[in-house]
Amino acid sequence: MNWKNLSRKRKAYILALVTVIGILVWAFVSAGIITHNFNRSQLSTQEDKQEALINGLILTETKEAEKYWEIYGETGTYNSTNEIALLDNVIGNFYDENNTVAMSFESSHGTYNSKKNEIILYEHTKIVLKDGTCLFADKLVWSGSQNPVRARGNVIIIRNQEFYATANEIEISPDYSSFKIIGHAVSKIYDTKENK
Repeated sequence: MNWKNLSRKRKAYILALVTVIGILVWAFVSAGIITHNFNRSQLSTQEDKQEALINGLILTETKEAEKYWEIYGETGTYNSTNEIALLDNVIGNFYDENNTVAMSFESSHGTYNSKKNEIILYEHTKIVLKDGTCLFADKLVWSGSQNPVRARGNVIIIRNQEFYATANEIEISPDYSSFKIIGHAVSKIYDTKENK
């Protein structure tokens, strides 16, 4: 097929077809260039972010079959971008090196930050140590099994009707066997033998 031998009508059809194909290719390339950055920003902000609303969320940290802690939230949300779980009506346990419960807790609200390996309980927080000591605080912060647990704000400590104290802050040892009262503290010790 020689271009010179084609009729004018065929030449017009071929030129029109080439022009339409050229326009379509130009439109396709232009659309790709225009939307390239838009698609990338959509992927990094909307597609990568995942948030889940959850009823009955249980989180646990274990290492080589040794449990460090477990936390249960009646309801909560998890944000994959920040790697933070927000929990409501929280209960849970911390374990000692013998894999037995060393400290139990309940709180109105809690967060678990997996990047920082940190648990924060806040509002109406009650803590019970393995020796029976009860602690009440506005906020509790656990930041790893090797670090002390800190409870802050309106701290009340009660041990077996023998000891009662209030303080600004308390620091619980990593093995949950002892605690240190920090800040403005008032304590009362009762001799239960006198009452018998």
